[in-house]
Amino acid sequence: MTDSTNTPYEALEIGQTASYSRTVTEREIQLFAELSGDRNPVHLDADYAAKTLFKERIAHGMITGALISAAVACELPGPGTIYLGQQMTFQKPVKIGDTLTVRLEILEKLPKFKVRIATRVFNQHEELVVDGEADILAPRKPQTVTLAALPTITVG
Repeated sequence: MTDSTNTPYEALEIGQTASYSRTVTEREIQLFAELSGDRNPVHLDADYAAKTLFKERIAHGMITGALISAAVACELPGPGTIYLGQQMTFQKPVKIGDTLTVRLEILEKLPKFKVRIATRVFNQHEELVVDGEADILAPRKPQTVTLAALPTITVG
């Protein structure tokens, strides 16, 4: 099991950064399609995708959104953070096998524990694939939590 420690509002500093990385796999594409109901063939059908401007299957855009959420929830500020909003622009497609790194940066501390965070996602070639900002409520008190172990899920 893994522990995650937050950074409460009072300890957050403008310019503070954190990152979170994960590789997008075929299994995750299938699980995301099942979870979300998004069965767009550009994500699931190689023959269909070959005829699109992408020329191959791509990951669901919101997989990157989910990775941003994980970074905010588990890295900075961490456990106890409440999401208020997320703005994203998709810059480049994410391909199966890409390793994505979410880079967070504290941009602004606002009243009532609100914080604005830059949320940028890069692939393994250091290409910006998603650019955005999140508005969150930062945790008020420091805490360390044990992250739940997830069950094995099979596809197929």
